[in-house]
Formats: sequence, C-alpha cells, structure tokens
Amino acid sequence: MTPLAIVGLFVVLIFIGVPIAFVIGIVSLLGIMSIPMIPNLTVFMKMFNGLNSFVLLAIPLFILAANIMNRGKITEMLVNFCIALVGNIRGGLAHANILVSMIFAGVSGSSQADTAGVGKMLIPAMIDTGYDKETTVGVTAASSTIGVIIPPSIPMVVYSGLTNASVAALFIGGMIPGILIGLTMMLIVSVIGRKRNFPKYKRAGFRKVWGLFRQSFPALLTPVIIVGGITTGWYTPTEAAAFASVYALLISLFIYRTLTLRDLPDIIKETLKLSSLSLFALATASALGELLGYYKASDHIGAFFAATIASPQVFMLIVIAFFLFVGTFMDAIPAMILFMPVILPTALKLGITSVHLGIVVVITLAIGLVTPPYGLCLLIAGSIADLSIERSLRGVLPYIAADLIILLLVAMFPAIAFYIPQKLGIM
Repeated sequence: MTPLAIVGLFVVLIFIGVPIAFVIGIVSLLGIMSIPMIPNLTVFMKMFNGLNSFVLLAIPLFILAANIMNRGKITEMLVNFCIALVGNIRGGLAHANILVSMIFAGVSGSSQADTAGVGKMLIPAMIDTGYDKETTVGVTAASSTIGVIIPPSIPMVVYSGLTNASVAALFIGGMIPGILIGLTMMLIVSVIGRKRNFPKYKRAGFRKVWGLFRQSFPALLTPVIIVGGITTGWYTPTEAAAFASVYALLISLFIYRTLTLRDLPDIIKETLKLSSLSLFALATASALGELLGYYKASDHIGAFFAATIASPQVFMLIVIAFFLFVGTFMDAIPAMILFMPVILPTALKLGITSVHLGIVVVITLAIGLVTPPYGLCLLIAGSIADLSIERSLRGVLPYIAADLIILLLVAMFPAIAFYIPQKLGIM
C-alpha cells in the first residue's frame, strides 16, 4: 500500500463516519499487511506496548475522580459556593459557571466530565433564570475547555508519554494560561451581560459565603493537594490521580455522605467506558507510528519545514492553524498521537522546547472541543439545552475568541506560561 493510498483510505473512512480509533487501527493493519518484511503481529505488539506505560494509568484514574465528584454531588457544592461568590455581579450565574469550571479543572483533567457534570446543573438553572440558550450553551461548553489546560490534564499526561516532556512542567505551565482564559471569558460575560441585561442574584452575606466555603473546603483542597504534590515531587501524576480518586471517594462516603457503595459499580462502568475510548485510540496510534516510521514521514516533513520555515514564530502559527483544523474532527489524544512524533523534531531544531510546544498544542486542541463537527463539549452542552449545533456555535464564538487571544500570547511569549515553573525550578 503506497503512502497516497494510506492517506486516501484514512480520509474515506473518516468521511463515512468510522470512529477515529477504528480508522487508525484499520489503516495501520492494512498498511503493515502490505509490507512483506514487517510481520502482521507487529500491529498488536505495538498496540500493547503503546499502553504499557505507568503514566497513562493516570487517564482512567482522573476520569474516575471526576465521576465520583459528579455522582457524589461535590460538583453541586462547588457550584453553590461559586454562585455565592460572584452571583451578585451582572451575569452572575454565567460567571459562576466559568469559575466552577476553573476549580473543577484542578481535579478532573477532563473537559467532557466538566461539561456533563456542571452542565446538568447550571444549564437548566441559567435558562430558568432568563439567559438565552445560546449564551447558556456557549458559556458552559467554552469554560469546560479549561479542564484540560489547568492542571491536572489528561492530554498533558498523554503528551508527556509521547515526548518525555516533564509532566510537572506541563501542569504548572498550564496554570497561568488557564486562569487567564477563564478571566478573559468572565470579561466577555461582563461586556455582553451589560448589553443584554443578564440577571443577577442578591449579594450573599458573609455568613452564607463562609458556610459554603467551609462545606466546600474538602473539595477545594483537592487541586491544591494534587498540584502541590506533583510540584514538590512527593508523588507522580499517576499517583496523584490515584490519590484524587481515593480522596474524592472518602469525602463523598464519610464527610458529605452523598455516595454509597452501591453507586460504585455504575461509576466504575462509566469510567471504563470513557477511558477505553482514549486508550484504544492511543493503542492503535502506536501501531500507526510503526507504519509512518517505515515510510520516514517525520524525515520528509522535517525536511519540508527546514526548507521553508526558519522562524519559530511562523512555525508556531502553522502548528496552531493545523491543530485548529485537526481539532474540528478529531479528539485531542489521537491527534497528538498521530502528529506530535512528526512535528516535535522540527520544533526542537527551531529552539522550541517540548513543554512550550505541548502547552500550545493542548490549548489549541481544547478549542476543538467546541468547534463542529467534532466539538464534543459543544454537543454535550447543546444536547442538555436541546439546542441545535448551529445555534450552539453562535453562542460559543465570543468565548472561543478568549481562547485564541491567550493561545497566541502564550505561543509568541512563552514567559507567560513559564514564569511559575521557572520560579519553582522545574524548568
């Protein structure tokens, strides 16, 4: 099978709607079968070896922590606390939506879990309060993309496994960009809120805010423990994910008492379902890497970039444009698995560090979670609000602008992301 035939088969399978993980697997198997000197067993060996990584164990564990928090109504407590903090501002419920996504991001590492957990509570509440559906869906879907930028982040764990970049540096490097994106989205809500006269709540008294803070404190402590432990080297990201799962389970069972042991089978089943999608794509992409290696794809692409691009800034703009396109029809994890081994060597030759590239790619692919036709977070939020994809896209466009502004700043001025890691001596 020629390289052109491989690309053609890949495009056709995606066009007819075959799931991306199966597309990668089919192309890998048929491509390697057509090469006489490579045994067919290589496909399955590469799939197994692709998952044989301690770091990747963090993926199902972080998803488990998020599912426990959602089922244990911990997310609901965080929502109530955020409403008490910012509900009195014009568009207060939208501000609370963004703020709780920033907090939830520090626990789950999954934007989809954020959209589903927070959206089921806040989308009906915002609509009942008087927000239009477009704004409701736009704010919920867009703010949930922060879930993979503020640490912990499942895509950053995968990126680290692919490139050997420091997970701690990636995690800490995502903090400032994630917070800036959230604050920029809140600024956009303020501007739109004044024009459209968004509703607001009465100011909560100090006693109520303090009571909700005390109630939410065990949950608010989770991201501090996770990020702090990874930064100080007390434990690895995988151990942090395991700790987050156990901690969320303990506070749900014994402190909040919102969860029972009977809930665990459903939580585990949902965790296996969600994590298997990412991990199977990871396994099949490892086999595709063998095929691309045979055809020396990275050498050809590297030679193209070397001959046409000499500026790191221009290279970054091309990478952003490329992954914005890829993100419209592919999830972040398979996209990184497919293309990072090809792009990274050229980035390193241009003086771009693997951590800087990783942060830019993760933010770019986070935007893909709210851009059709893939746009998984947009689809989830739209389905909760019973809103068409066209109207959902109109609602999310202003907040995509916030992502793009911060993305370009981080790409052109990496010191924005690296300030904290450098102060902590991680980089």
